[in-house]
Amino acid sequence: MAIDFDAIRKKLGQLSGNNSKRRVMWRPPQDETTTIRIIGFTDNDGNPFKERYFYYNIGNNPGLLAPYQFGKPDPINELIQKFKSEGTKEGYEMAKKLYPKMRSYAAVIVRGEEDQGVRLYAFGKMVYQNLLNIMLDPDYGDITDIHEGHDIKVTCSKQAGKMYATTDVMPRPKATALGTKKQIKEWTENIPDLDDVFQMKSYEQLENIINAWLNGDDADNEDEKQEATTTYTRTNNTKKESKSASDSFDKIDDAFADLGGDLPF
Repeated sequence: MAIDFDAIRKKLGQLSGNNSKRRVMWRPPQDETTTIRIIGFTDNDGNPFKERYFYYNIGNNPGLLAPYQFGKPDPINELIQKFKSEGTKEGYEMAKKLYPKMRSYAAVIVRGEEDQGVRLYAFGKMVYQNLLNIMLDPDYGDITDIHEGHDIKVTCSKQAGKMYATTDVMPRPKATALGTKKQIKEWTENIPDLDDVFQMKSYEQLENIINAWLNGDDADNEDEKQEATTTYTRTNNTKKESKSASDSFDKIDDAFADLGGDLPF
């Protein structure tokens, strides 16, 4: 079998830290205004932004990529559907805790830091909506156009008494080119691959994580994980399904409509 040298280079870059999240990801500094230029992803069916769904706050895991969005078996999604199908208040509350959140991503050049190349900017629902509305405004149109697009001013600020900072995006009125011809070629050919940044765990790994969380601990070794899996399987097989009618939720799916809110980063 022929050796895939591109795969070897990619792996070497990962091991050496050349493709680390810290280098690739960009986050707007707080209490400052930064100007960026968005470069549209060219492999996303015409959408210049990419979306990913993550499970948050399950044990010690900051974010778990949801396999179901790629059409793959997903034990956490299966559990969510099970809780929803119960039609009970308890089931709804459990499903709500597990329900994934969407994060959106844009490939960006940060003005003044062009030497760092293309980076990925992650944002939540509100920023995403604002960017889409800007693109639908005839005064701006396709802000990602490499020749006649618009830079975006990003302001991240935290008001007194508020727990989280808020992010505002505002297009600059004058249309400009992304950069020189040389820069445009280099940047558009070197957009980071989002799938290299976030690695999806296997079905078995996610099953172990959710089992440990349900059992009230985050198992660190395989024996504990296996025990958690066995415990959860046994519990679910013997669980009584009868619930009081007063606990039922009418149109429980409607209750999930408010779960697409922005995240505090």
